[in-house]
Amino acid sequence: MTQNTPLSPRLPRLPRHPEDVAHRVLSAAQLRARGVSAAQTSAQCLPGGPWQHLLPGVYLLHPGPATGRERLHGALLYAGRPPVSARRAPAGAADAADAGYGASMVTGIAALALYGFAAAGDVAALHRIDVLVPRTRRLRSTRFVEVLRTASMPNPVRVGEVPVAPVERALADAVAGTAEAAVVRRLLTEAVRDGHCEPAFVVAELSEAKLLGRPAVVGAVDALLAEGRAVAEARLYAMVREHGLPEPVWNVELRLPGGPRLGGVDAYWPDQAVAVELDARAPRYGAPGRGGRAEGDPQWSAYATKREHLERLGITVVHLTPRKLRESADQQATVVRTALMAAADREPAAYVMVLPR
Repeated sequence: MTQNTPLSPRLPRLPRHPEDVAHRVLSAAQLRARGVSAAQTSAQCLPGGPWQHLLPGVYLLHPGPATGRERLHGALLYAGRPPVSARRAPAGAADAADAGYGASMVTGIAALALYGFAAAGDVAALHRIDVLVPRTRRLRSTRFVEVLRTASMPNPVRVGEVPVAPVERALADAVAGTAEAAVVRRLLTEAVRDGHCEPAFVVAELSEAKLLGRPAVVGAVDALLAEGRAVAEARLYAMVREHGLPEPVWNVELRLPGGPRLGGVDAYWPDQAVAVELDARAPRYGAPGRGGRAEGDPQWSAYATKREHLERLGITVVHLTPRKLRESADQQATVVRTALMAAADREPAAYVMVLPR
C-alpha cells in the first residue's frame, strides 16, 4: 500500500502548446477561467508536483527552471493582474484577446535587451526584470520583478508579443538603476550609434527623470551628444552622395568680408547660396515641446537668429534634423535639390567668405 501520496484532483484538459510561453505560464485568474480551481492549482504545486509557483498569483506549468521568456511573461502577468472571468472557458480556448498584461510593460535593462542592445546582454541571463505600471497600482516588487510606478504611462512598443517601453523611457529607467558610469555610457552611445533613437529625446527623458545631475550620467551625456552629431553628419554625407546632389563644401564658417562671423553650417553650395544646418540639439533642461523646441532653449534662439541673418543676406538655409535624415532621407534630399534649383530665380546673395571650421 502506498502511503503519504498526495492525490491531485483531476484537472480539466488544458491546451498543450509547449512552444508557446503563454500556455506554459498562467496566472491564477487565467487558470480559473480554464476551469482549474485554487485547490487544484495548489495540489499541482506540491513538492515533486508537475507545476511550480513562479510569482505571487503566477504559475509555471512544468517542473524545470523557468526560461528567460517565461520569466518575462510571468513578470507581466504578475504586474498586469488580469480580471477574473466568471465564465469557464471551453477546453483548448486561448485567451488571445487579453494576454493578461493589463497596462504593464517591460522597461529598463530587460527592455533594452529585447530591443537588441549588446550592452544590455541576453534577457535570459538577467537577474531582474523591471516592469512599468500606473502609479495607482498597489503592487510590490518581488523575487526577480522590480515594479516601477509612473504617473504618465508611455505608449508601449510591441517586440514580438511583449509590450515594451519606448527606447528613451527604457534607457532612463535603466540609467536610474545603474551606478556604473561605464555601463551608462555604453547604453547611451549604443542607443544613438545603432539608430534606436535621437539624442534630444534621450536627454529630454533623462531630464524628466531628474537624472542629468548624476555623476555617472554627466560624462555619458557628452559622449551621447558627440555620437549623435557624428551619426547625423554621416547620414547627411550619405544623403548627398546617394541622391546625386552636387558636392558642397562641408563644415564651414561663413563670414562677411571684413565683417563679423555669420556662423558655421554643415554644408554649403556657394554658387547657389544654399546652406544646410543640422539641428542636433539636445536641451539639458526641460523636454522639447512642439516641433522639438524646449521652452527658453538658448540653442534654438541662436539657431533662429543665425538663420534670419543669413536669409537677409540672400542665403537659403535648409534646416534638417537627425530624425528626418534617418526616417526620410529621400524627402530631405528633395528639399535640398529644390532649394538648389530655385537659386536661379532669386536675387543674387551677398558675397560671403567661406572658411574651414
